[in-house]
Amino acid sequence: MSQVKTVSELQADIKKFSPHPDKVKLLAVSKRQPNEKIVDLVKQQQLAFGENYVQEALEKIEQLPKNLEWHLIGHLQSKKVNSIIGKFAYIHSVDSLKLAELIGQKSKIAGITQKIFIEINLADEESKTGFHQQNLMNQWSQLVSIDALQIVGLMALPPASDIESATRQHFKNLYQLQQELRKKTDTSRHPLDSLSMGTSQDYPIALQEGATVIRVGTILFGERV
Repeated sequence: MSQVKTVSELQADIKKFSPHPDKVKLLAVSKRQPNEKIVDLVKQQQLAFGENYVQEALEKIEQLPKNLEWHLIGHLQSKKVNSIIGKFAYIHSVDSLKLAELIGQKSKIAGITQKIFIEINLADEESKTGFHQQNLMNQWSQLVSIDALQIVGLMALPPASDIESATRQHFKNLYQLQQELRKKTDTSRHPLDSLSMGTSQDYPIALQEGATVIRVGTILFGERV
């Protein structure tokens, strides 16, 4: 089990491991955590929270302070897109062209621009969602032309591994893919300057390899009861 750390201890780790700590956001993954624990972190000046399940997230957004920044990091079903428009600052799990088009369509109707991360299936795992890299390259021009969307970066969850070098290589690959896409993107419209990668198990490696958002749950909240 990971040692539980305070927000300030994790911020110190960001300064220790990241080459650009001022650009890094600490995202507290609060799925299945009670509101009381979230409020405890808010008292530590933690304001950005990531949720996996739409219904649970919407209830928390309604119940908790309005100055919190909410990120949807779990799989998003097309049938639930209507309910999340305007509720999340960022959607990290845009895993298909069809989903991106639907979010763009609904955002345009609502008169907003939705910030999104494109989810990448780094190892082409059948059990995971996300764009395979070749498919992403083939569909990139369509993705960047969707109205009412702003692509801020890429998101990935590498295969579980106890081998640090394997995990590090996956993070390097995501960074390299980001740089390759930036060359063919109007970054004034789609900044593509963010990498959502790294969890409680591997965030130091992710930070070293360029992460700008680390998604940590257990190390902040402790094990779920």
